[in-house]
Amino acid sequence: MPDLETLQLLGPELALTGIALLIFVLDLFLKRREDILGWLALAGMIATVLISLPLAIQSRTILSGMLAVDPLAVYFKIIAALTTALVLMASVDYLRTRSAYRGEFYGLMVLATLSMTLLAASTDLIMIFISLEFLSLTSYVLVGYLRHDWLSTEGGLKYLLYGAVTTAITLYGMSLVYGVTGSTSLEAIAQALADPANPMAQNQAILLPSLIFVLAGFAFKISLVPFHQWTPDAYEGAPIPVAAFLSVGPKAAGFAILLRTLLVAFPSLQVDWIAVLSGIAVVTMTFGNLVAIQQRNIKRLLAYSSISQAGYILLGVIAFWVGFGTPGVLIYVLAYLFTNLGAFIVVVAFSHLTGSDDIHDYAGLVRRAPFLALALVVFFMSLAGIPPTGGFLGKLYVFGAAIQAGFWPLAVAGVLNSVVSLYYYFGVVRQMFFLPPKPPLSLPVPRALLAAIVISLAGTLIMGIYPQPFIELATDSVAIVGQLP
Repeated sequence: MPDLETLQLLGPELALTGIALLIFVLDLFLKRREDILGWLALAGMIATVLISLPLAIQSRTILSGMLAVDPLAVYFKIIAALTTALVLMASVDYLRTRSAYRGEFYGLMVLATLSMTLLAASTDLIMIFISLEFLSLTSYVLVGYLRHDWLSTEGGLKYLLYGAVTTAITLYGMSLVYGVTGSTSLEAIAQALADPANPMAQNQAILLPSLIFVLAGFAFKISLVPFHQWTPDAYEGAPIPVAAFLSVGPKAAGFAILLRTLLVAFPSLQVDWIAVLSGIAVVTMTFGNLVAIQQRNIKRLLAYSSISQAGYILLGVIAFWVGFGTPGVLIYVLAYLFTNLGAFIVVVAFSHLTGSDDIHDYAGLVRRAPFLALALVVFFMSLAGIPPTGGFLGKLYVFGAAIQAGFWPLAVAGVLNSVVSLYYYFGVVRQMFFLPPKPPLSLPVPRALLAAIVISLAGTLIMGIYPQPFIELATDSVAIVGQLP
């Protein structure tokens, strides 16, 4: 039975569990008034942030070493809550005309947030696997949420099938790690691998495949090539708020557990996993950008864009030990939250008002909805790494880390891919500013969507114009750096 102190340390998770259960119960009695449940879920996200903040001074494990309560975990818990909060704001008006089961949607969003907080704090392979599956199951349902839309059903089914295969690969890799080390604890695994008296720990024929199999599960969640296949179809078929959520939330949680696993459990295999991740990073960046050029659907374009962005962030993981790399991943993830969610929320607003996701229908948007057009330009600038935006700050840190660590070819690949991305981002800008508008000539944006765009826009610009507080926050949040060799 957990004691009172443990329950306090589990405050964010308990709050999310309580809010989810409350939403499901109230949904039985509030038919036709489900929007109230959306605002209740939003209040739950704000409460989660407030409960999480005091825990940033902790640095310990709970539940027999299964979960960590440290600044790194708290940072990503706040990222998860902020992501879901903005998605919920974008969902209320969008779902009102598209689904009669909005209560279940809000409850599932809260549960998905709970799974991300657990994943970011996991310090044991068993807990990592459970959290990954929890996040995957809620995501499968959310992608196929529009049950009468065949694209949504197809996207959810493809996501499920790819996820099932990846789950089997990941679990097999974890079983190999357990067989070599005799433990599922990340710290105990590191100790066993560093023990020269352990003959199995020196067997590269077992260790390298097991590491790659474990990384497969994280790569699937992050949408790294070659585990990205589900991404464009899932994003295109899912409700746009769900696509926005998938593009940021699970990615952030995936990078959190990727950092914790590699740096705590496998520091002795640094040379091996740096080689593997370097190849994946270059292929992911290049593939995502080149395929995005060919897209005519805005959701598929942003899907391939999110694949390439994952490749950029991976550079920070590869060069994590150097000065720029330590806060680089965390800075990039926070900037990506505001930037990519902002872009998706503009797409939510446009789709809600016009019913179209075709890039050609964005023609003349600056005359139909000037704020939406200008906001999307800023978000595209940030995704491309143009100052003064948060995306520029994130790219500066991850590319700088790669150069500082001596991986300058990776930094060159990142810069060249950023240049390529300008082509398809500003192809949309060309449609909005230089082509004649289509009817209707006026697109009034609902208040909740407008507020979500303003918050995202503010976060993107403030990070670029006044970055120091965010740099300090990211640096202070990497408590795991104390465990590095």
